[in-house]
Amino acid sequence: MTKTISVKNFINGHFERNGQESMDVISPIDGSTIADLPLSSYDDVDKAVKAAKEAFPAWSGKTLKERVQVFFKYRSLLEQHKDELTKLVQLENGKTYGEAEAEVLKSMELCEFAVSMPQIVVNEIQEVSRGVECRIERKPLGVVASITPFNFPNMVPHWTMPNAIVLGNTMVMKPSEIVPLSTMRMAELLKEAGLPDGVFNIVNGGKEVVEAICDHPGIEAVSFVGSTKVAKIVYRRATSNLKRCVALGGAKNHLLVLPDANPDMTASNVVASMSGCAGQRCMAASVMVGVDKIQHIIDKMVEEAKNIVPGENLGSVITAGAKERIERYIDEAEKGGAKILVDGRNTTVPGKEGGFYVGPTIIDYVTPDMAVAKEEIFGPVISIIHAKTLDEAIQIENASNYGNAAAVFTQSGKMAKYVMERASAGMVGVNIGVPVPREPFSFGGWNESKFGVGDITGRSSIEFWTQNKKTTTKWNPEDQINWMS
Repeated sequence: MTKTISVKNFINGHFERNGQESMDVISPIDGSTIADLPLSSYDDVDKAVKAAKEAFPAWSGKTLKERVQVFFKYRSLLEQHKDELTKLVQLENGKTYGEAEAEVLKSMELCEFAVSMPQIVVNEIQEVSRGVECRIERKPLGVVASITPFNFPNMVPHWTMPNAIVLGNTMVMKPSEIVPLSTMRMAELLKEAGLPDGVFNIVNGGKEVVEAICDHPGIEAVSFVGSTKVAKIVYRRATSNLKRCVALGGAKNHLLVLPDANPDMTASNVVASMSGCAGQRCMAASVMVGVDKIQHIIDKMVEEAKNIVPGENLGSVITAGAKERIERYIDEAEKGGAKILVDGRNTTVPGKEGGFYVGPTIIDYVTPDMAVAKEEIFGPVISIIHAKTLDEAIQIENASNYGNAAAVFTQSGKMAKYVMERASAGMVGVNIGVPVPREPFSFGGWNESKFGVGDITGRSSIEFWTQNKKTTTKWNPEDQINWMS
């Protein structure tokens, strides 16, 4: 597909590679090798932290309005290079062009929120006693770190980078070793936009880099997005080293479908939710709980799924291992008595036989104790569980260890509110299959889908990336004595 790219770390405004061991980066579209990536060490992280620490005083010393100017230009560069960035996401992640483009557009929107900070982050000042003034100012933390996943190589880095840097921090980013190319291009565009050297740094690699970020005494805060298993490890390790940490984990999102739901809208939304981005998003529909008589909606879902064609409007899954794991879940469900209504196993795309594809899969008559109903699959697969009542459906949703998203499909406002109040999830939708909040509202789940306080985007992120400085002043000794004298 393309010549092999030599991935490099980006430290103090320069790309470098210092003889580290390497690994191949594979395009899931056709299985070809597209890059080789350095497996960096603690020393590489330390070098990046030193560069970020050196850059911090000058960058944090600028006013908020000065800092956002870089991101006005950067957002414009994202727009200018939209097609290139979209194709880069496609190449390394396997999304369709439309899905990859939507990701880049979302990154632009995230930058728009960051440049609005001067209108949002306003210091508080009050005369608390005669002649005595108190004020609160938001100050950056220092050097911070962001560890990002494979499923959104352009968007998720923009969940953290613009806000953290606009607020005056300097950053070390560790992208997924499976998709390092989008982040490299980000670094080039940030430099072109005028971001000073050392403010943004990239260290590539695997587990050793993650551990170094959690352990390094020069890093004040860590954000992480990935699986729940690793999110727990990162959260425990970072906080044990006295760092702030917010770690987003996996999901098992439940869509509750009531008999009065609009059949066409529900079928199209549920199928789109479970198959978009090949199901590799933490907001994807994974379980549909049908309440009472909803067979007519299931029938329409089957028809909708037939319109989804791998290699055309359905992208690949990320690795051969992911394909094997997803198909194993389907096999186990079938052996356990579930009925496969639409079967995406053993999918190949002509001309891309080396790629990793799973077709849309709808599994009916799943029971809550099956692995396919409980565990995160991260593929274009939805399990259907039948419930007699809405309370039973809510009980099934509440029983999940996860709590990222939940949705209800109904034409009854009363029933919708009933679910909204009782669903154990941080993000809830009504007649929406992917209830992702838009800025300034923040993104983040509950339960084992998130560890730490606050959310990773929107207004909530301001709290995470800053600390309060409280100042009390008095300049009038002639005023009466009071309790603050």
